[in-house]
Amino acid sequence: MQNENSQGCFIAVVGPSGAGKDTIMDAAREALKDDDRFHFARRIITRPQMAGTEDHDTLNEDEFAQAVAEGAFALHWQAHGLNYALPRSIDEEIAKGAIMIANVSRRVLDEIRANYPCRSVVMITARSDVLAKRLAARGRETAQDIAARLAREVRFDDDASDVVTIDNSGDVSFAIEAFLQHLRRFKA
Repeated sequence: MQNENSQGCFIAVVGPSGAGKDTIMDAAREALKDDDRFHFARRIITRPQMAGTEDHDTLNEDEFAQAVAEGAFALHWQAHGLNYALPRSIDEEIAKGAIMIANVSRRVLDEIRANYPCRSVVMITARSDVLAKRLAARGRETAQDIAARLAREVRFDDDASDVVTIDNSGDVSFAIEAFLQHLRRFKA
């Protein structure tokens, strides 16, 4: 955790599919709804809205490429055959002192570290058997797809000084409380 001045901070939430990132972030969003310091970034994804998926803004591939060319995104990446982005407006909010919380790919952590002096990386994880069970319950992938997804684990320096790890293998209420305690340490 870093906080070098009164400027806002970027909280990058990362972790494998099935770890419960959206569940934990949704609970935190509800718990912090009356605290205007905390903002939760809305992602832009090249996937239509579907029941059981996160609430997001949708662009098709051509619109997404145009937005990249126009510099509309603070961050963008590819994962699982889709394009993801965070709008440039998050930078304006952080400059005003917001604590911006966003679900991102570990692939953009170097860019986040380069661009946001005040930041924290929250790694939400769970045991592989728990991840496999949760992914299977979604019903969107075959057993082979799930095994391949779990084998594609993206490595990163989880011992870096800006990384906090939360294990969500058990009762989600413990992970939610750990996340909230971490967020409340930031003063904007």
